[in-house]
Amino acid sequence: MEDDDPDRAQPLRGIALKVCAVALFVVMSAMIKAASASVPPGETVFFRSAFAVPVILVWLAWRGELGRGLRTADPMKHVWRGLVGSTSMGLTFTGLGLLPLFEVQAIQYATPLLVVVFAAMFLGEEVRLFRLSAVALGLVGVLIVLSPRLTVLSGGAVEAADAVGALAVLGAAVLAALAQVFVRQMVRTETTASIVFYFSITGTVLSLATLPFGWVVPSPGVLALLIGAGLLGGTGQICVTSSYRFADASLVAPFDYTSILLALAIGYGVFGEVPTGVMLIGAALVTAAGVLIIWREHQLGLERGRSRRGVTPQG
Repeated sequence: MEDDDPDRAQPLRGIALKVCAVALFVVMSAMIKAASASVPPGETVFFRSAFAVPVILVWLAWRGELGRGLRTADPMKHVWRGLVGSTSMGLTFTGLGLLPLFEVQAIQYATPLLVVVFAAMFLGEEVRLFRLSAVALGLVGVLIVLSPRLTVLSGGAVEAADAVGALAVLGAAVLAALAQVFVRQMVRTETTASIVFYFSITGTVLSLATLPFGWVVPSPGVLALLIGAGLLGGTGQICVTSSYRFADASLVAPFDYTSILLALAIGYGVFGEVPTGVMLIGAALVTAAGVLIIWREHQLGLERGRSRRGVTPQG
């Protein structure tokens, strides 16, 4: 039986685009981290969002989808998604200024785990014991990563800034999961192009609300980092979107976890950050849980395909 979408016959291209997107996002995070010492998080959200817009516009125009990208059936859905997503971005950027790059990346792996929980809570999606067990394993891993940072809450010797950073990134992961639930609802009436475009627009506008909290005039070097982060972020979003045109989500999704290796390399090589054994153990558990969930989603997809063809799944 032939695939209805001829682009799907290029899985290696899909994988390459996903790995490229992961690399771009990690480099973007490193640039934000480097700039965060002198620029507040709200300002970094502005640059990340604003300079992604021209990249996305050029991409939409090249694909002949500019009209679709500007058209929306429900503008308020984009506003709410933008509010949640932009807040998540700001909290992530706060964490990047306080924690090692590797640690931020590991905590963010809580997002796909929480999506499973929120999809069951808010969308009525069925979640069985296997995926719940994988979510529990992953959340244990997140707690292991967080534990050294949060001992300050019980009178330990960890700096308060570390605890603030850890809680900020955890909050960002929760909001990012909620944003993905919003997107799952939005795709019923909105195009992918419009979701990508209006997220950058709303992020740009909403970030201006942080102007009274101390924006600064960045130095030329920091300005270059901020603009570069926006351009890389927009390009990374395009690569992610395009990767799903050439390969199934279940095939390319596991490559998200290559980001932990890139974050480890960049954190060590650029910032001199060395993760502890506790962080590595926690990150390994979260990664394993995420891969298990992706594998289970793939298996369920195969079963649904067999059911549609009138074949009874075995086992």
